[in-house]
Amino acid sequence: MFNSIIDSTVTPQAFFACLGAAFVLGLIVAMIYQKTARSNQNFTTTLAILPVLVSVAIMLVNGNLGAGVAVMGIFSLVRFRSIPGNSRSIMFVFFSMAIGLAVGTGYIAFAALFTVITAIMIVILNALHFGENNLNEKKLTILVPEDIDYTEIFDDVFSKYANAFYLEKTKTTNMGSLFELTYRIDLKKNVKEKEFIDKIRVKNGNLKVALSHTFNDEEL
Repeated sequence: MFNSIIDSTVTPQAFFACLGAAFVLGLIVAMIYQKTARSNQNFTTTLAILPVLVSVAIMLVNGNLGAGVAVMGIFSLVRFRSIPGNSRSIMFVFFSMAIGLAVGTGYIAFAALFTVITAIMIVILNALHFGENNLNEKKLTILVPEDIDYTEIFDDVFSKYANAFYLEKTKTTNMGSLFELTYRIDLKKNVKEKEFIDKIRVKNGNLKVALSHTFNDEEL
């Protein structure tokens, strides 16, 4: 069942069989990504086509796995240097590449079984919300004038609206005339974010306040 359909040379039949299998399996990966993550058309299309590209690269080096990995390593570096990726998208890129490597060496049945098993694991973990943070944790960025002592100025607001908070980073901006404070904050349930932000604006002179999703792997 797991024998390669490619011997010493790549026949036309084997070539088209590998291309078809790579495309079908790539579509499965793309659909799984689309169902389990925030997707866009460009990246989803890339996931569908990537196994085809990898399999062709492997067939071009005539099954020399070492050379094929080197070629695809270059491809992946180009991808990672051109578009910032998060851990989920990187995982799916490697998923697609692994399928392409298997198909390119002729192990179509192995690639199909690997795709199905991995896809099932991803769907199950996603359905179970595995590793999800139950805290209502946010990233809060506040600009304050340089003449304000920011160390405790927001403590009363945070104590009212948050269960916990932590000053993650402080840096100067605007030629040193402003401080940019970045907090990790766990908001209480049913907090009205506009009301919370308005309280901060009173304290920082109505300068910029940004409240976004928590610090997580999506920012890495």
